[in-house]
Order: sequence, then C-alpha cells, then structure tokens
Amino acid sequence: MRAVLMAGGSGTRLRPLTCDLPKPMVPILNRPIAQHIINLLRRHHITEIIATLHYLPDAMRDYFQDGNDFGVQITYAVEEDQPLGTAGCVKNVAELLDETFLVISGDSITDFDLTAAIEFHKSHHSKATLVLAHVPNPVEFGVVITDENQRIKRFLEKPSSSEIFSDTVNTGTYILEPEVLDYLPPEQESDFSKDLFPLLLEKGEPMYGYVAKGYWCDVGHLDAYREAHYAALQQKVMLETDYAERSPGIWIGQNTYIDATATVDAPALIGNNCRIGPRVQIEAGTVIGDNVTISADADLKRPIVWNGVIIGEEAHLRACVAARGSRVDRRAHVLEGAIVGSLSSVGEEAQISPNVRVWPSKKIEPGAILNMNLIWGHAAYRNLFGQRGVSGLANIDITPEFAVRLGAAFGSTLKPGSYVTVSRDQRSISRMVSRSLIAGLMSVGVNVQNLEATAIPVARAVVPTVSVAGGIHVRVHPERSDHILIEFFDHKGINLSKGREKKIEGAYFKEDFRRAQVQEIGNVVYINNATDIYSTSFERHLNVEAIRHSKSKVVIDYVYAVSGAVLPILLGKFGCDAVVLNASLSQTVPSPSDRDVLLSQLGHVVEALKANLGVQVSANGEQLILVDESGSPIRGELLTALMVQMILTDHPRGTVVVPVNASSLVEQIARRHDGKVLRTKANPTALMEACHTNPNVVLGGSGEMGFIFPQLHPGFDAMFCIAKLIEMLNLQEHDSFGHTPRTLGQIRADLPYACHRTMSIRCPWTAKGSLMRHLVESHPAESLDLTDGVKILNRQHDSWVLVLPDAGEPLVHLVADSSDRGWVDETLREYRVYVQEFVEREQGMEDSRMEKVGITS
Repeated sequence: MRAVLMAGGSGTRLRPLTCDLPKPMVPILNRPIAQHIINLLRRHHITEIIATLHYLPDAMRDYFQDGNDFGVQITYAVEEDQPLGTAGCVKNVAELLDETFLVISGDSITDFDLTAAIEFHKSHHSKATLVLAHVPNPVEFGVVITDENQRIKRFLEKPSSSEIFSDTVNTGTYILEPEVLDYLPPEQESDFSKDLFPLLLEKGEPMYGYVAKGYWCDVGHLDAYREAHYAALQQKVMLETDYAERSPGIWIGQNTYIDATATVDAPALIGNNCRIGPRVQIEAGTVIGDNVTISADADLKRPIVWNGVIIGEEAHLRACVAARGSRVDRRAHVLEGAIVGSLSSVGEEAQISPNVRVWPSKKIEPGAILNMNLIWGHAAYRNLFGQRGVSGLANIDITPEFAVRLGAAFGSTLKPGSYVTVSRDQRSISRMVSRSLIAGLMSVGVNVQNLEATAIPVARAVVPTVSVAGGIHVRVHPERSDHILIEFFDHKGINLSKGREKKIEGAYFKEDFRRAQVQEIGNVVYINNATDIYSTSFERHLNVEAIRHSKSKVVIDYVYAVSGAVLPILLGKFGCDAVVLNASLSQTVPSPSDRDVLLSQLGHVVEALKANLGVQVSANGEQLILVDESGSPIRGELLTALMVQMILTDHPRGTVVVPVNASSLVEQIARRHDGKVLRTKANPTALMEACHTNPNVVLGGSGEMGFIFPQLHPGFDAMFCIAKLIEMLNLQEHDSFGHTPRTLGQIRADLPYACHRTMSIRCPWTAKGSLMRHLVESHPAESLDLTDGVKILNRQHDSWVLVLPDAGEPLVHLVADSSDRGWVDETLREYRVYVQEFVEREQGMEDSRMEKVGITS
C-alpha cells in the first residue's frame, strides 16, 4: 500500500516557528513532525510514500531525500503555482495511485493503529474511510456522525459552539479507493471535507468512520505544539527517539556533557553534543535539542529548545520555545508562552514577556523588556568593539570563520604589504582563533610576525621595536572565563583609538575586504627572540643592583594560567628567590571563587616561607594582587594607593594617571609628594593614551586594571610591577640609618584613609543617555566632572559620587568616595533610589509609546 503524506502546510498559526520552515518540519522531541509520521507508516509496513509539498519544499526534500535512510521510499510532488487544497494535491498524483491508499496529514502527532484502520476499511468494502477520534473540544475540527455500523451520515467542518453535535472528529487520516478521485476536477483547488466527502455522501458511496484508539494531536497552534511535547515526554504517545534513556524518564544523546552539579528532573530530553554547565536547573517537561550550550546557573522550566541554541549564565526560560540557532544571553528571561524565532538573540538581562513572539533574525537589546510581538525590522548589528577590544563567547561568538573575517577587516584598513604582530595566551582556543586571524590578514596582503604564545606585556614591548603597523593579541577574557578577548594595538603598542576601531567595524559589516592577488598573499615569519627583546628593556629600566642587594624571596601564583613563565627566570638573574605556584596550564579556567581559594593558599605559603611578598598574576601578565609578609591580600583601591605611594616616594613631583573612578586616596598621597594626578575615562585605551601623551608620567592604571610604566612600554605589566616593587622596597628604607628595607605591611599601615564603595544597578541601554542628561541638568555645573559618566562633587565634605554607565552591559555603576563612611552609605542609598525611580519612569513612558505605535501580530 502507498501513502500520501500531505506536507505542504505553511502553519501560519505556528508563526514565528514556521517563518522559515514548513509545519511538517517543525520538531517534536528534536525530530520533524513528518519524521514521526514516516516512522508510524513504516511500523505499519507502509514504505512507499508520496509527499505533496508547497511551502518551502526544499526543506523537506533536503532532509529526507529519497527516504532510504528512514527505511522508506519517498516520491515528491510539488504544487508549483498555487496550493491545490487537501484533495486537489492528492488528485494531482492520481496516476501513482492505482490501488487502495492512505492519506495522512504531515502536521499531526499520533500513534493510531493504521493496520487496524486499513482492515476495517477493507472488511466494510468502503470507498472512503475517515479515521476519527474523540476530543473534548471539537470546535477546531471537522465533526462526524456515524450510524450503528459506523457508516458516515453527517459531518460539519469546524463548527461553531452552537453547531456541535458530536465529539467525534476527523483527524485528517483517510483510507481511500483510487476511483473516488474521479469525482474531483483536475488541477483545481479542492478539499476533502468541504468538497469530496459531501459529494460522496450525496452520491451514496459507502463511506465509513473508524474511531481509532490512541493519541492524536493536530499541531495547529502553539499551545498544541507544547502539549504534544509534554505528552511525548510522559509517553502518552509512542514516538521513536534517537536518544538513550539514561535513567527513568530522562533521555540523553551522545557526546553530551552534563556538569555534576547540574540537576535534571524527569521527564526530560537532552539531545546530542550538548554542554550543560554547573548548577543548571532543568525541570520536568524540558526538551533540549542537539548542539545546545547552557551556561552556569541557568534555570529551565519546561521550555522547548531547538538545535543550536545558546543559553547564557543565569538565564531563565519558562514554558517557552527557543527556535533554531537562537540565543538567550546572561540573566535574560523568556517567560511562559513566549517564542524566540530562529537566529534571534535576547540580550543580557532582557525580558520577553508572556506570550510575546519574536520573529526570526531579530535582536533584543540588553536590558530591554519586550511586551509586544517583534515582527518588523532587521537584526541590529552590535558593535564589534567593546571597552577593550573584541570579545565574545569562545567558539560561539568568536569562531574560526568570524576571526578570518575580522583579520581581513583589520588588514583591509592597513596598506598592502604591511606587517602585523600576532600573539596569544597558551590556551588551545586562543591558538585556534589566532591562526584564523592570521589567515584573514594574509588574504588581504598583510604580512604577519607571529609571536605565538606570549604574555601580553611582552607582545606590547616588542611591537615598537620591529617596525610593524600594529599588533593583535588573543586571550581568554580576564573577567569571563568562557569568553575570548581579541585586542588590537597600534604601531606603538597602544590599544587602537575609537576612530580606528570604527574603520575595522565598517570593513567587517560591509565585507569591504581587499582581496590580494595570489602573488600578493601575505607571509608569516616567526619571532623567536621576543622574550629577549622584552628582557633587555626590562633590565634597562630597573635598578638591578638594588634588587640583587635585597635578596628578596617572592612567591608567585600563576593560577594555572601559564607554563614556562618568564618572570621567575628574570628575577633569578637578579638574585631573587622566586617560589612559583600553580605554573601549569589548565584548560579549565579557574572561576573567581577558585582564584580566591588560591589567594588564601598563597597567603599561607608567604607567611610559612617568611617571604617578602606574594603575588597572584592574572590576565596573561597584566594584572596582579599582592600579598604582604603577613599573608594579607592587597587589592583594588588599596593596591592603587600603595603603588602610588611607592612610586611617588621614588619619583617626587611625578605625575600619576588613574581612571575617574579611582579612590581619592590618590590625591591625598600625591599632595604628600608634591605630585600631580591626571584622571581619565575608566577604560584601558584612555589610560594608555594619557600615559603616552603627558610628560613626566611615572605610573598609570589601577589595582583593577593593572599598572602602566610608560618608560617600558605603553601597556599594563604585572611582571615589571613586581620587579619594580622589590627595587623600591629595598631603596625605601625604614630606619634613619638606612639598613632596614620597609615591608609592604608597613607601607600599607602608613596610607591615608578614605571610604570608597561601589554599587551596580540595572539600567536599560535606552535609559542610559537620558539618565546622564537628567543628572547634568539637575546639578550645578560647578559641581560636575564629566570626564566619564557624571561625577558630582561635594567640596564641603571633600567627597564625590560617580554615576558611570557600563560600556558592555545594561548597568550603571555608582561609586561614592569620602573620608566619612556615613556620607558614603547615605549617598549610595540616595542615588540608588534616584536611578531606580528614573529607570521605572522611563520604562513606563516607553511602554506607553509602544502601545500608541500599536505594532502587534
């Protein structure tokens, strides 16, 4: 027996899931509805199938091909010009139907006993048998009345509530004799329920109804789509899956990793090649597709997640659908009944409200609250560059193909034949990305000097010495271990200006790449003496004799982020005893809590060994946390103050450069030494540029970002900072006879006092600009510092509060600084309320504006 699979439906009521997919190809338990129907036919020994197609026909043909992989033989019939209706499309293939055949809908889920239905048809000598089912609410379906012999007497297609006369409905599955098709006109639109069956009834042809037992669901709308999934998970319908049942009610695919701290409640299904992170909560009723990544602390309550979806840390999904290749970023919420269309993205801390639908390829900005369907408009390009370079999820945002295009875009802004250095940290992901960047650079005729695995301070120091147009460094992001950070330098080793970054973005998004001829393709040379170049400059800018004379003992913790470290070798040359901890490479990047545990261990080792100091090095050699001789950590603003104190003691009347949010301790210390303080925007590029362009700068940076020594190179350098500390500790002696070097603990004890606190508050991107304007307008101009964000000065108390928008997230940071702790606490409370109330007002105004626009589905 042959079967006709009606698979031409566009599924308008399933939009946006069917915007780029025909309804029979919508997945149930990660496999298309049509595949479940084909499996059902095969189980009942029906292996010759004719599929009638109309909407997006290639999707089904490309997936099933000739059907051989699914144990059947499929022939396709495409309605080219216009849909012919349920009966017209079958009439269109009448020449292939020369015996009893079965017609079945490609957009329903069922496990009916088709063999029993066929036997019923034959035993009753029926010309047309309708497979029927009892449903609680027949309004959506064709209602059928049969006599005591199951012969059909009456039916009505999709009645109103007042017309219902039975709960027995037409399921769209029919067993027919070929001669009934003679009643239909060729190449005209016609319908089984509206045209053919009433005509057969009128002509007195034997037509029967077979009431089937089992499960049946017409997946005609989104509620039914979700219910079909839940029924399948609860095994109310017999569907085949490709996944093993690892424990009762939990099906998991191959090559899927689930962290030991994640919880999965039955019933649930997780596809192949998935990665489920730490502490993820997957509640009963959840379906997860193939190739899905779910980051730490995400919470999933009964969502249907299609293939290739990416879910960020602490995201919440509630009985929603995330379609193919969509993305839900960190702390975003997608609430009950919402749909995120294929290839759409939901930004960090954004919210999709209940029953809201997002069409394919749309972008929800971070922090936005979407209360209505998003249908029109195109995907918004995000800026490539953030506060420091280009960053994104490793091998998800920052992929090899992305890196090739990015390298070509950067190279296209340079002259043909230019040279660029490329360096990276020691991790495999960074090697992959750097090689892809190199390929892109070469393709546009740019030559590469490959420094390979090199600490970023070394890379910056080398750039000015090798006559290159710029440099690229690739590393795991120092603050987000699942992200990659790509930084671009100019010919001096300084991060690129915003103007240069915009040119690269323009080339990238326009794909305005210069294509080199074969003979013009760039070359790669390997620089093997980068460490020697750095070491020479390193020694030249230190008082090596002072370091040798100190005979210091230093404990260095590399936090499993580097092997073959340079600094212990250099310190050894100067006579220092460098004890190295955790100097091996782990492919798992330690979390902040892991680093805190290691920092505590470092303190114990320093104290036990009676070392002069300890240091935890991070960010590929840029950042550090100190530990004094008693094992106590020195970090953040305290570290900034300590470094300023030591450097200005060594260089009185010098200039230090710090970000706008640094503590007022810096000014207090500078006054002690007749020094000068320059404050810049709170980003690395601004600090580098200020250190390079202003005279007499002896130190730049902060405890959070790292420290710059402009005479060495223009970037942050924790390695040089450690050596300089040892030098200054020996030179800044404690007693009047010049015999006893000061300790870090003693220097810390002599620092002045200030209370400095920071708080972060959610603020949508759309509200940031108006918030800043409102702050400026509501405070006297003479009390404002607009270097970065809005700083409000209280000269009476020698205090200030800073409202600083975050460059990469929907947040604003409040920073309060004063010698009066009570003032700091009260001011933070006051401005927290100020910002929260302002954001609520702005959100209410935005909701009113959107309602007036009136864009709905």
